Amino acid sequence: MRIVMFGFQTWGRKTLQALIDLDHHVALAVTHPASEQSYKAIFSASVEELARDHGIPVHLTERVDAETIDLVKRAEPDVIVVNSWYTWMPADLYDLPPHGTLNLHDSLLPKFTGFSPVLWALISGESEFGLTIHRMDDGLDTGDILIQHALPIGPADTGTELVMRAIELIPGALRDALGALEAGTAVWRPQNKAERTYFHKRSQRDSLIDWTWPAEDLERFVRALSDPYPRAFTYYRGERIEVLAASVSEARYGGTPGRVIVQEGGGAVVSGPEAFRGGNRGLVITGVRCADGTEHAGDEFFVRGGYLTNQA
Repeated sequence: MRIVMFGFQTWGRKTLQALIDLDHHVALAVTHPASEQSYKAIFSASVEELARDHGIPVHLTERVDAETIDLVKRAEPDVIVVNSWYTWMPADLYDLPPHGTLNLHDSLLPKFTGFSPVLWALISGESEFGLTIHRMDDGLDTGDILIQHALPIGPADTGTELVMRAIELIPGALRDALGALEAGTAVWRPQNKAERTYFHKRSQRDSLIDWTWPAEDLERFVRALSDPYPRAFTYYRGERIEVLAASVSEARYGGTPGRVIVQEGGGAVVSGPEAFRGGNRGLVITGVRCADGTEHAGDEFFVRGGYLTNQA
């Protein structure tokens, strides 16, 4: 089976490596130029380098243009495989091959369409996450599903750990999907639009802690935003601090959300809705990082008590 692959960084590289290992003929690899996004450093493996090492023609581009479409046509693919491609693809490209275009999306569609689905799944309290291979159409992650592989989300998992596990699902999912196409046994399952959820692209603002959230949600929030992602942050005595580690309190705390009560081996922060009723668990912050990069244990850092706020 002749394949053209579109992909970028570690997700794309893992996909290309899987295609090579599965002994498919990759006629062309299309990828974005090298990224300068340093916070994704551990995910910045080069698709271009791997392709050239295996004698696969490479096309570098920021977007699909006339040259890209012409190169794909000349490659005569049976199917296009896409993973971690960040710009729009027109129908005259994704409908070009006989088997269309397969997109790999790191969620169990139709849930968590859009951006950073693994992080959002952990933040949202899902019990599982996974990888979906679906047929590309004119929507965003809305095409018919061919293959889904799922994994559980554990009570101590971090966002980075889950992302790395999702990447490891790629070879098996691709083997099943391409095997079904070659054998003529592919079964396509339309997505239930009523179950679809969409999450926007994350920015620095989305890492700001909202102390009106329940402590259970905030604890997952801290775990989800693990290095190298922008960490969960708040402000203490006018200084921006990152929360590196936290747990849910044993006791319940009442008062104003964001109030630090020095108990339970760290800063137990009042949180959750209607906190004045005193029925909520608090978030015990056990590790913080200051703006100068120094890290501190919560029980040492919060000895003066005070308030955590959403601005300096």
